[in-house]
Amino acid sequence: MRTLPVVARTQPDPLAALVHGLADDARLVDDVVAAARAQSPEAARLPKAESRRYVAALIRAGCATFLRPGEPAGEDFAEAARFGAEGAALGVPMAALLSGVHAGRSRILEIAIARGRTAGLPDHVLLQGLLRLDRYGSALERHVLDGYRTAERQLDSDRRAARVRLLRHLLLGEKSDGVESDGVDPARFGLTPGGRYHCAVSDVAEPGRVRELEQAFARCGGILGPVRGRLCGLTPRLPELTTVAPAVVVTTPPVPLEKATEAHRLARLALHAARARGVTGPCEVTEVAGETALAAQPMLAGFLRHGLLAALDPADDFHRELAGTALAYLDHGQRLDLTASALHLHPNTVRYRLRRLRELTGFGERLTVLETVRWWWALHTWRGPV
Repeated sequence: MRTLPVVARTQPDPLAALVHGLADDARLVDDVVAAARAQSPEAARLPKAESRRYVAALIRAGCATFLRPGEPAGEDFAEAARFGAEGAALGVPMAALLSGVHAGRSRILEIAIARGRTAGLPDHVLLQGLLRLDRYGSALERHVLDGYRTAERQLDSDRRAARVRLLRHLLLGEKSDGVESDGVDPARFGLTPGGRYHCAVSDVAEPGRVRELEQAFARCGGILGPVRGRLCGLTPRLPELTTVAPAVVVTTPPVPLEKATEAHRLARLALHAARARGVTGPCEVTEVAGETALAAQPMLAGFLRHGLLAALDPADDFHRELAGTALAYLDHGQRLDLTASALHLHPNTVRYRLRRLRELTGFGERLTVLETVRWWWALHTWRGPV
């Protein structure tokens, strides 16, 4: 009788399984982001979506490095260096940025320990894994720091610090003892009390692009710099802004310096509205006036959502189809043919969905302008985050 060869079964590596689970866990990303932002209010001024993107990329890179034999290579830390550079470009103090990194790193280790014990990993295996993760974390912090310092040198930090102090004074209304002696006299940067200036706010964060925009504003007689995690500025005339895509630069019409704080507040709201609409490149505040005004009233939006659309269930796919069809109908001037064309549906399908929505919610026909605003706002809020 011929003896069959024995095929060895490879036992799954529980530590590798744990790391795979960490790499693919979206809730872990949210947990780490929350821990980092809670620990460092300054770092929390960085846009949350960008922070989440970086944390997700760093966790994936760290887990991939862990699962690969050998020590991490320089390319494993490209996102870490970029994160540090963008922190510098947006004016986050180095200590604050590192404080957020420390908090996120500690939170990951806490979660890894808890999950390792739940999975029944022996203490010596868990300790070995934690030591490797900790070494990666230390190297990651060094690359964040290197990226920060490199960007800081490129951004001419001394003169830039004076611009930022002036912008915080003008746009946030912050008072500083000895404004003149601190080098933030508006005249130093060409701003005069009788002048009128466009206010600009952007979500640009890449250091090279930030530097280009700052230089472009300077050539136009204006100033630009990071204020509360966003690139903000004042300029008597706008530079060419078509090169900033896919970023957004929202600008206001010219206002006197005493109105700069109010214009800045409006421009920041408009930036959120422009991003929600999917705008890229330059955008005047008047282009998103409706969305900006509505975004300033979140409580009223919630009242409309619950008052008009209480019969709809966000977990019901058909209800989401109804809401999406109604929004398209309102966006296309309550024209059935245009709505059907935009949604690639037969007009009868659009008509049926609108009728079902009307039965569920009382959604009207031939709405007036104000009624359209009420329903559009309620539907838009219902389809977004609660």
